[in-house]
Amino acid sequence: MEVLYPCCCGLDVHKKSITACVLWAEPKGKVRKEKRRFLTFTRELLALADWLRACGVTQVAMESTGVYWKPVWNILEGQFEMLLVNAQHIKAVPGRKTDQKDSAWIADLLQHGLLRGSFVPPKPLRELRDLTRYRVSLAEECNRIANRIQKVLEDANLKLASVASDPLGASGRAILRAILAGEEDAERLAEMSKGLLRNKLPEMRLALEGRVTEHHRFMLKELLEHQQFVEKKIAEVEAEIERRMRPFEAEVKRLDTIPGVDRVTAWSLIAEVGVKMEQFPSAAHLASWAGLCPGNFESAGKRLSGKTRKGSAALRRGLCQVGSVVSHMGNNYLSAQYRRLAARRGGKRATLAVAHTVLVAAYHILKHQQDYQELGADYFDRLNAATLRRSLVSRLERLGHKVILEPLAQPA
Repeated sequence: MEVLYPCCCGLDVHKKSITACVLWAEPKGKVRKEKRRFLTFTRELLALADWLRACGVTQVAMESTGVYWKPVWNILEGQFEMLLVNAQHIKAVPGRKTDQKDSAWIADLLQHGLLRGSFVPPKPLRELRDLTRYRVSLAEECNRIANRIQKVLEDANLKLASVASDPLGASGRAILRAILAGEEDAERLAEMSKGLLRNKLPEMRLALEGRVTEHHRFMLKELLEHQQFVEKKIAEVEAEIERRMRPFEAEVKRLDTIPGVDRVTAWSLIAEVGVKMEQFPSAAHLASWAGLCPGNFESAGKRLSGKTRKGSAALRRGLCQVGSVVSHMGNNYLSAQYRRLAARRGGKRATLAVAHTVLVAAYHILKHQQDYQELGADYFDRLNAATLRRSLVSRLERLGHKVILEPLAQPA
């Protein structure tokens, strides 16, 4: 096969060590190689970079092994043309029966141009990824604490969640602070309700007739302090994300025009895929990379599986949350799409389909720098108006009605 890179290197990355194999393409088709082993400490990685430069290496390839590729990438980035390769792609290339993580095999594939690099965003976006994903972890921890508080309340015979839709809202927290201060009278506790919750005062009095012990007060105190700490951290992380998103404020505002997408979701979208779409040839490539499209597994002309691939878990989670939000909305294209699919395929498939549509819309918004174009809730009715009309008439006739259709008079 044709040699594309006369001098290149394959790295087999592990937690504590790295095996580097440099290949030189010599005349008459001969290949010379040299292997060296380095530790993963920074000093050793710098020595690896010096050795690669001395060898005249221009291209370096390595597998995306957990998080262990990141320190190597941080040191070598900017000095060589880097290629981060999906391990499954290497395994799919025939011709190797032993360990697929061998550095010589990676270098051989790289030398002949048989490797396809994964998308690695620039450093500012990688840092934004860390922040947005950390914020998700903090939000999940906040939800876990709220569930623990609910368990303590149930154990204390306090049925606050049975009356208040948000037990940890302004009213709920005021009531909990009073309980921690030693208040036990259900009448006085119910009077601390605010807003619309005051319409449920009789139910609140019944719900707050509990059996609170010192153990319950201690647990509630610790959990509320923990939750306040986590909420403070979320606010600090959001402030830092907001500061780093200032150069992308125009893109955030455009993404915010999509129904169901708020600023937090827009932050996640930009952190995961960036604002330049050159790395994705089309919206279909982006959807495949994110794992938001059906799988493609066919053999002998028969489709064997349509299971979606893993893709980007963080991006998929955020967009599926948008699909869940859209399911409760109305009067827009996405909500119409959700209801149309949910009736036939179920809510989960409809949510994934809406997430795919949102990602495709975001791709075109970022690529062409334009706002979201709403198609309307009646888009599918207008798309096949004649078919829909025949279907509705047929249903009425099956119910025993005679249907005569007359067009409405056009307004003057």
